[in-house]
Amino acid sequence: MRFAGKVCALSVIAILLGLGRFAQAQHKPKDAECLACHSDQTLTTDVNGRKVSLYIDADKMKQSVHGGTFACVDCHKDVKSSPHAETPAKVECVTCHAEEQTAYQHSYHATARKPDGSTPATCSDCHGDAHTILPATDPKSTVYHSNIPATCGACHGQKFLMESTGNSAQQFVNYQESVHGRAVANGSQQAAVCTDCHGAHDILPANDAKSLINKFNVPATCGRCHAGVQSEYVESIHGQAIARGNTLAPVCTDCHGIHTIKAPGVSGSSSGDESLTRDSCAGCHQGVRLTQEFGVAGNRVSSYLDSYHGLASQGGSVVAANCSSCHGVHNILPSSDPRSTINPANLDATCGQCHKGVTAKFTSAKVHVDIDGGQAKDAGTVAVRWIRWFYVPLILLVIGGMFLHNAILWRAKTFARRRAQAHLVVRMTRNQRWQHLILLTSFFVLVVTGFALKYPDSPLFKNQLAALLGLGEHWRSIVHRIAGVLLIADGIYHIGYVAFTADGRRLIRDLFPAWKDGTDALGTMLYYTGFRKQKPKYARFNYAEKAEYWALVWGTALMAVTGIMLWAKVPVGNLLARWWIDAATAVHFYEAILATLAILVWHFYQVFFDPDVYPMNWAWRDGSMSAEHYAQEHELDTETLAEAGPDPNSNAPTAPNDSAAKPEDGPPRE
Repeated sequence: MRFAGKVCALSVIAILLGLGRFAQAQHKPKDAECLACHSDQTLTTDVNGRKVSLYIDADKMKQSVHGGTFACVDCHKDVKSSPHAETPAKVECVTCHAEEQTAYQHSYHATARKPDGSTPATCSDCHGDAHTILPATDPKSTVYHSNIPATCGACHGQKFLMESTGNSAQQFVNYQESVHGRAVANGSQQAAVCTDCHGAHDILPANDAKSLINKFNVPATCGRCHAGVQSEYVESIHGQAIARGNTLAPVCTDCHGIHTIKAPGVSGSSSGDESLTRDSCAGCHQGVRLTQEFGVAGNRVSSYLDSYHGLASQGGSVVAANCSSCHGVHNILPSSDPRSTINPANLDATCGQCHKGVTAKFTSAKVHVDIDGGQAKDAGTVAVRWIRWFYVPLILLVIGGMFLHNAILWRAKTFARRRAQAHLVVRMTRNQRWQHLILLTSFFVLVVTGFALKYPDSPLFKNQLAALLGLGEHWRSIVHRIAGVLLIADGIYHIGYVAFTADGRRLIRDLFPAWKDGTDALGTMLYYTGFRKQKPKYARFNYAEKAEYWALVWGTALMAVTGIMLWAKVPVGNLLARWWIDAATAVHFYEAILATLAILVWHFYQVFFDPDVYPMNWAWRDGSMSAEHYAQEHELDTETLAEAGPDPNSNAPTAPNDSAAKPEDGPPRE
């Protein structure tokens, strides 16, 4: 009995202890108990030396997706009492959201790293604080449809942050200006946002086969919204090529852009009339790559641009046919397909959209006439090719004969007029003429070879000049440098000439600017516009000639310095800084434009287009000019006029010895 009593007593004690533990386990802290402390806005804790707030807004938590459904201890399971001594472990979203966590773990956000080693985006970065997460259907939620661009832009719109991860913030900027971004900004709930194209938790890089933006998946991704377009594209020649795994075939983003998608009618749209032919279609159908790989005909854009349609389109026509007018847009099919708009059986209807009443005879001719290709054998191409072969030699022969005829007459009459000017004065010595000839030759060689580098696609430099001179890039650069060295050497010689010779010192003395040059320039303008009756009198060199000389000195020095910097770019870039080379390149280019235009507009007028010197100023060739003309233009140059002496047959001064003043070389006497 005594033993049974002990057993009974022990059983009672065990039951009581068990009930105590059960009661303790069942007593979890209520939300009110948690908020008794966590509603204090000053409550903080120390995390790695940083103060972190433990304040929780009770009202916002109740409105959150978790509020009213879960208690605090449902997430903070290690909290057993209130207050608690230990800091609760960080709550992991995976506890409830395992499927989303699995998708996230393989995503770009989880695998990529910032420079500090952290992941680019976590759950809270997109969804917000765990205590205030709102459902995606709430307009205030960070993942509400129209708020997603701003949520993604919090990171993807930061220039330096994106550059630190090897990306660009320009994509976000482009999206905001796109047709999708503008529609969302205007309140659309259907226009695509970031997650529609990239996914939500399973965002993958484009080179991943499972990525929504992988090239082979793009049609299906766009088809989520544009189902009708996708069905047409899948049946098209482009869609069939993509289905076969052809990476060269275009998908939606190849023609419409990626983040820069704009409506077709908007300026700058890659699918608009302005850029459709030159940019979108030309990327594949102009070059020879498709021809070499798949036998697809090339030169389609150039042959279109040479046609009436192309020329009218370039001229601003908004009704002239472009690529899509004939081939379709998303439903492009090969001409062999009976459904194709360019199938022979359908051409009457296709061409008839603009050309009412066309028949099969009209549409039977080849559209893309490429006479340069040499492969097509259709009647139209062959006829045009033969006509060109006939007319090109005919044009060269007839016009060349006309040019030769006129050149012979011009030469004879010009020299006859020159010989009639019996009394001449020396304007340029032989030494000065040689300096001028070297300057002239090297300058124009530099202009041609320099602009050939800057504008390699120009027809002048790409075709005619290259074929004429046989200059590739290697030889172009060599010729350019030789001409540059020649120009610099001519400049150095000129410095010695003006410093150590009597003619040179007199030249530089007479060319030195004076206050009178300014008044002469003003007086000349007033005289030739009718506001002054008397023209200013000039000395040996007038204001225009002085300005040209000193501009030449400055331009030659500047081009020489920058040219040498570009030639020795590695030593210069190492000595100064790499940006000095960029600056020198810009100066060299713009100074070249300035110098070239100055020669054409200013110097050529003095030499060729001034009516007083027509057909040209011969001083560059024989160093002389008419004594009468010289007296009219340089009346104050008493020294030269005195050397010329009086002309017994006229009031103009003449040279004392006609034979010495005549041109040193001229046309043969008849």
